[in-house]
Amino acid sequence: MRNHPRAPRPLSAAIVGLQHLHPGHYLPLFAGIEGVRVGSVVEPEPALREAFASEHSLRAYAGLDEMLAGEKPDIAAIFLPHADCPAAAIRCAEAGAHVMVEKPMAATAAGAAAAVAAAHRARRRLTTGYCWRFHPAAREIKRLVAGGAIGEIIGGEGRCAAGRLGRYIEGHSSWMLERARSGGGPLFNLGVHWIDLFRWILQDEVAEASGRTVKVSPRFDIEDNCFAHLQFGRGAVVGLDISYTVPDSFPHGRDLYIALRGTRGVISWAPAYEGESDIVSLCSDDTALSGAPVRQIEFRLEPVKGYSGYMGREYVRSFVEAVRTGAQPPITGEDGVAALRVVEAIYRAAARKRWTKVES
Repeated sequence: MRNHPRAPRPLSAAIVGLQHLHPGHYLPLFAGIEGVRVGSVVEPEPALREAFASEHSLRAYAGLDEMLAGEKPDIAAIFLPHADCPAAAIRCAEAGAHVMVEKPMAATAAGAAAAVAAAHRARRRLTTGYCWRFHPAAREIKRLVAGGAIGEIIGGEGRCAAGRLGRYIEGHSSWMLERARSGGGPLFNLGVHWIDLFRWILQDEVAEASGRTVKVSPRFDIEDNCFAHLQFGRGAVVGLDISYTVPDSFPHGRDLYIALRGTRGVISWAPAYEGESDIVSLCSDDTALSGAPVRQIEFRLEPVKGYSGYMGREYVRSFVEAVRTGAQPPITGEDGVAALRVVEAIYRAAARKRWTKVES
């Protein structure tokens, strides 16, 4: 008799918090993973809670303690105001759930570190949504850098500008514009993606940072723009341009770009949009690339419904696999803490108007 492979153990998931732009877009990602089912939602606001639960056939709870008293999900996906994420992550881990905390995990690095420590004590897995690591273009850039295709890295730049402030008000997440609840402006919400991506590509930590913030909207106490430089431990200097002030006329409402310059060449990538080709440009004097010193490397991702499409699905899939096997997820809570320590150093540098060391 032929032995058939066992189906993976079914896993249950709960959505914690709906006053955020992303929860509904995670449902298709979970649905695309075999053996995982989102069964419940926690949200204090009655109208949001009941509408979401009814639309997606979920059990609805007004509070986290109420949900955990009634059921024990394998995975809790947390989409709360950043300041509230650590307490919820700690509560879920202590109740036995593995935790996905939407980036940046907390309003402070200390808060994120507390959540990580609690997950370790409870022997639960914890991750955060730095899904850009799963883009094949990012992975190719990392491979080329590690292989020395552009020599020793001297520096780079990253631009991440997306949307206007109104989208948070329209999306029931106006807390994003309140420093006490969000931690800060686009640097907290968008810049952390690029900070994590450069850390991962370079396999190095940021040692010092400088920065300036710019306020455009007087109604809110967050910055609208942040400009920073990061000095990595092995010497590379990376400039960041992070913003909420993309004009409505800008294609797709996002302006994204990363590049790295080395002693023998340059790699650049302007991430494309749904259904379009991604092009990584490589110019190198590396003799191993003789015959093709200039390359245009094309990637076309399969269309996937949900937050960040293909990248989002692979992020969720990697965490589900870690939960099932007991391995560490590719993106850990420690990665979230590291990104927030860089953010805090940039803000301190902006206040002091001088380079500032990143706490370690």
